Amino acid sequence: MFGKKEVEYEYIVQVKDVVKSFKVGDGEVTILKGISFDVKNGEFVSIVGPSGNGKSTLLNMITGIDRPSGGDVIVTGRNLNKMSENQMAAWRGEHVGIIFQFFQMLPALSLLQNVILPMDFANKYSSKERRERAMHLLDIVGLADQAAKLPSMVSGGQQQRAAIARALANDPPLLVGDEPTGNLDERTAFDVFDLFQRLVDEGKSMLMVTHDKELAHRVPRVVEITNGKITRDEYVGAGSSWTGY
Repeated sequence: MFGKKEVEYEYIVQVKDVVKSFKVGDGEVTILKGISFDVKNGEFVSIVGPSGNGKSTLLNMITGIDRPSGGDVIVTGRNLNKMSENQMAAWRGEHVGIIFQFFQMLPALSLLQNVILPMDFANKYSSKERRERAMHLLDIVGLADQAAKLPSMVSGGQQQRAAIARALANDPPLLVGDEPTGNLDERTAFDVFDLFQRLVDEGKSMLMVTHDKELAHRVPRVVEITNGKITRDEYVGAGSSWTGY
């Protein structure tokens, strides 16, 4: 499906002493409190922990949706702090595929058009190639026969599969999921997770925020965030002491 690409960087993500604070009224609330960790190319990492403790905020730092108050975020060899907003948008479209809990499909566009859209924004591939690639990606996620339908005409699980195809449109090396199975039934969630695992096996790197303990246990590495700090960073498997959050 996807071949492993030769890259110049060993770590696809490097988070160094990242702090994120927000102004609340006359005061300030610090959500991330000096977070540091690295993710190697080809790793599959789940980010877990109680709600409101900084997991989604951390993903926003890594995808460049938001910027840290302090520290550095280096993704695909680029220091995000040193990019302008325009540079960031172009970089994100090329290097990161984001999968949201609530799909974020544009309702007036067909599934096929939703998958083509990131290629249009990035001005990548010819018009013919965009359509062919989008159909190929929908076929990979089992939706080729639903390509002409609007998002409202398919199930939640099918919308999420289309969202995965959209995230893959520009062949980014990094996939980021913010509770990507949180709005799905158990069986569909496991099917989507198996697709993620396949993508990692074939060369992608993936970070996934999840509250699903069973799925978190199936990911090779678990990073737990509590009260804005990393409280556990462990490879799950034989001999692991990680028992959940």
